[in-house]
Amino acid sequence: MKTNTFKHTIYAGIAVLTLGLASCDSGLLETVPNDRLSEDLFWKTENDAKLAVNSLYADLDSTTAVTWDGITDLAHTNQSFNVAAYIEAGSYDATSSVIYDEWKRAYRGIRGVNYFLENVDKVPSTNTALINQLKGEAKALRAYHYLKLAGLFGPAPLVTSSISIDEGRTLVNTPVEEIWNFVEKELTEAAALLPTTYGAADKGRFTKGAALGLLARADLYAGRYQKAADAADQVIKLGVYGLYDSYEKLYSYAAENNKEVLLDKQYLKDVYQNNVFNLLAPYSQKNAQSTYVPTKSLVDTYETLEGKKITDPSSGYDPAKPYANRDPRLKFSVFLEGDALPSGITFQPRPTSTTADAIGSTYIASTTGFNIKKYINTEDFANPTNSGINIILLRYAEVLLTYAEAKIELGQTDATVLAAINQVRNGRADVKQPSVTATTQAALRDIVRRERTVELAFEGQRLYDIRRWKIGEQVMNGPVFGITYPDATGKLVTVQAASSDRVFDVSRHYLWPIPQKERDLNPNLQQNPNW
Repeated sequence: MKTNTFKHTIYAGIAVLTLGLASCDSGLLETVPNDRLSEDLFWKTENDAKLAVNSLYADLDSTTAVTWDGITDLAHTNQSFNVAAYIEAGSYDATSSVIYDEWKRAYRGIRGVNYFLENVDKVPSTNTALINQLKGEAKALRAYHYLKLAGLFGPAPLVTSSISIDEGRTLVNTPVEEIWNFVEKELTEAAALLPTTYGAADKGRFTKGAALGLLARADLYAGRYQKAADAADQVIKLGVYGLYDSYEKLYSYAAENNKEVLLDKQYLKDVYQNNVFNLLAPYSQKNAQSTYVPTKSLVDTYETLEGKKITDPSSGYDPAKPYANRDPRLKFSVFLEGDALPSGITFQPRPTSTTADAIGSTYIASTTGFNIKKYINTEDFANPTNSGINIILLRYAEVLLTYAEAKIELGQTDATVLAAINQVRNGRADVKQPSVTATTQAALRDIVRRERTVELAFEGQRLYDIRRWKIGEQVMNGPVFGITYPDATGKLVTVQAASSDRVFDVSRHYLWPIPQKERDLNPNLQQNPNW
């Protein structure tokens, strides 16, 4: 497994956040605290500036991206008492901890960036390129948080400087178009300040390509299709990114920092770890939690090897052998019956299997009979809460699909659109789906949306896609289904996850409510419609 200096120093830099996020009484004994850095001693060297920007990466999303897919049609929140399950069931409100946690993480990250940008010029340095690079990283990170706020909450306060608690109580909602304008400006400025590549010691930092890729995502979310296509095209023309040769190995330790990754959350075992294995793996694997589990809806979206939908009568799809002759990305993304698990045993989720993974054997076992395979590595089996695998937040395949979708929406369905889609479909050694040749906007729109669904499953994009495509009422209502298997009589039975009916209220669920805690502190914040 590769390591780098940046991974080691993220953890050390987190303490720097206390400079901007905490204060202390001057009347106390003047001792040097041992749990934080004193501001009087900081901003003295270039290394101080690097440590400060490193700390800002702590608030990037991580396994939380999977949480978002766990409240869409792609995955199911497996335990009904999990707070995310209330969102899936449509029974949440402005007091939900999931809602508040996302708001809090974003604004904590924004405040850290604001403080950094206000202080970094105190550092006595003649290395203008380095200071500009660090400013570019900070701007890109701030834009990342505002992109998320706009996508989840819509109008939210736009704060670009450090403020006091009293000033915070006077903030008002900023129109969402203004937030998108700010995100565009920040990422454009960041891209101009950032290098195209880094040396091995700094892998994981924001690059020019990451800023432009995030700009393409933001403009796609905002419906600014020409700008989205242009930004994605800039990434493509940088010539430094490409698809990793194996989709199966893309989420493995061996593939970390490969040419497909534009942005990820960096981790290191024993130093700065995550719990992705424990969160997602089947229960039989060291009592892992199966917190979010794939659905039949997702599994059925993968085509046959001939590129046909399984609902097509000519596809040859056999419900008794549902995983045969399917798009390889299915078996690379989802644990299916008969798969080998990290422990060496076979995954057997049928209710009749009498294994630890059998549906109903425990409330933790997958209620759909599927488990998420991405990021589940044998290296983490011995200690499931000590994973050092990097969590990918933006990769080149998304950029290609962003370019294609934006051009399709613009009515510019030229050869470059098909080339971008087909590169994702068959540009890897282990994924060779037939090239598409459709030319109509409607057909291509259907194709690119399906590609985003299967290519980016469990990577945090589906919630935003559902909202911007306005398909929530179509895909987020009704029961959740899982595996199909033969019962004792040979009759095929499809599992329905218990207590899993989803509810999507079109009048309000396209935006999350502004957290009640924030409105209690600041009544000037207006609530989103019908909350």
